[in-house]
Amino acid sequence: MTQFGYTVMTEQASPVDLVAHAVRAEESGFDFAVASDHYFPWLDTQGHSPYVWAVLGAVAQATSRLPLMTCVTCPTFRYHPAVVAQKAATVQLLSGGRFRLGLGSGENLNEHIVGGGWPPADVRLDRLDEAVQIIRALFQGGHVNHRGEHFQVESAKLWDLPDPPPPIGIAVSGERSCALAGRLADLVIAVEPQAELLHAFDRHGGTGKPRVGQLPVCYDRDREAAVRRAHEQFRWFGGGWKVNAELPGPSAFAAATEYVREQDVAESIPCGDDVGRFVDAVRPYLEAGFTEIALVQIGGASQLPFLEWAEKELLPALRAL
Repeated sequence: MTQFGYTVMTEQASPVDLVAHAVRAEESGFDFAVASDHYFPWLDTQGHSPYVWAVLGAVAQATSRLPLMTCVTCPTFRYHPAVVAQKAATVQLLSGGRFRLGLGSGENLNEHIVGGGWPPADVRLDRLDEAVQIIRALFQGGHVNHRGEHFQVESAKLWDLPDPPPPIGIAVSGERSCALAGRLADLVIAVEPQAELLHAFDRHGGTGKPRVGQLPVCYDRDREAAVRRAHEQFRWFGGGWKVNAELPGPSAFAAATEYVREQDVAESIPCGDDVGRFVDAVRPYLEAGFTEIALVQIGGASQLPFLEWAEKELLPALRAL
């Protein structure tokens, strides 16, 4: 049966509110939660970006059954992979085994802050490949030494090692990332309902593994207000991964989406309170073969009304599919 998740969207709420949202999501009956790992919001109008690993630690303690996952962490620029392994192991312990480590090749938006430049996509994937191997080695226990093209590890060891270690997910957007995920990941993550991505994942070893999709929605009893909010905060979403991964900051995202209209956003993101519209947006993910689908409710102040509505109306309709 398909599982439906909630996104702890760090770009649009304070850390205190994010924990409260996750607690309410568990109470509302969501099957799992994912959390974004950013240093910047995409647009200034979103207004937040706390340190997600501290938030995850708090959520792990404030909830009791809700599975958690980063969606996604880049383990190659801001963070060294050995440090990511330590973070993930700690959250797995704090959550009692409810954590999955979602990884990706990153976005210039967040990774530029360390001043290391922003290489082309093929180099970023090479770095991700090497990083995942380091993380897996550390999850196996013992001391790890690594002399690679991109990373050095000197006698590293995780002293607090969960059993089992967190499963690893990898975000995909094309053939090469699908090949990497099929070879190294326990699950695949995508933000578009493209069956060809899942087929490529399967060709490279992903058959039978979970596949997690994510899509934005904007609930509001006032549909016009929902459309305005989606446009103000999420109009960047339609730019596509190849563009979004390259832009260096919120001002660049604002400039790139200057001519995106409210009606353009409303055509790609379900807005309002029509359950059927939301179900129709989810359906392509089911048809593509996703086993888990995480919803992103747009707007920090709208989370609790959305979660109440989801509990009473949306989740029952989705499960009826």
